[in-house]
Amino acid sequence: MSAAAPADRYVEVAGLRTRYIERGAGPAVLLLHGASLGSSADVWTRNLDALAAHGLRVVAFDQPGFGLSEARDDHSVGFRTRFVPAFMDALGLERAHLVGHSQSGRFAVSLALSQPERVGRAVVVATGSLLPPLPGAAAQGEGDEGEAAEPTLEDTRAALEATVFRRELITPDVVALRHRMSTGKNFRAFLARRRARGGENKGSAPLWQRLGEVRVPMRLIYGADDRGDCARRARLALERFPGLDLHLIERCKHLVHWDAPERFAELAGRFLAS
Repeated sequence: MSAAAPADRYVEVAGLRTRYIERGAGPAVLLLHGASLGSSADVWTRNLDALAAHGLRVVAFDQPGFGLSEARDDHSVGFRTRFVPAFMDALGLERAHLVGHSQSGRFAVSLALSQPERVGRAVVVATGSLLPPLPGAAAQGEGDEGEAAEPTLEDTRAALEATVFRRELITPDVVALRHRMSTGKNFRAFLARRRARGGENKGSAPLWQRLGEVRVPMRLIYGADDRGDCARRARLALERFPGLDLHLIERCKHLVHWDAPERFAELAGRFLAS
């Protein structure tokens, strides 16, 4: 993803060898990647230096079953949410800011609600399930993007093209890395996550309905061209919760921090450093 990519580091978390990368010094920020097939800490590589320039220690890690981290039999959203404070413990962090992309935006909000003493500030990035559905439409989730067979390189390229507005960013190196993170043990974990979906918080209110309960400072960032009528649903969210700190960035799809890295660093970096 970058010629100056940071060196891989490893720490044991909940008995799992976990890979992470980091830049900078200062208050800790954890960057949480999404759940799509091939996701890993590498999706943040191009953002590390710009965020660290705000006087922050920026850390991105591979969640269990993603990237180069080990996995366990529990592939649930609940386990991966609990893994975040466990990772903080492993690094000796009592408190950290959380930046969650796609499905991981739910982790950031859930922890802000359940463990606010451990979350400094929260930034939600392109989490469709945290926006109200359009009237008559089904609620949207994240993390199911992928097929029943291991992807080819062309499948991986096509999946990236669906999530990035600036096609020139999808270089052969980017596709090759994403493809490596989409096969073997990571593909098997992806299938296991699919099977585990739907069993948690059954019957409880959707998390988007609880946004008004979050007392931790929170900013939401979405791409205006993201899937699922994102722009319209973002406006519905602002109608429902007028005090939301929500930003729509034009000419951006699901990987907002790729399409508009400078704007993303400005919105997220200044907010987290303030």
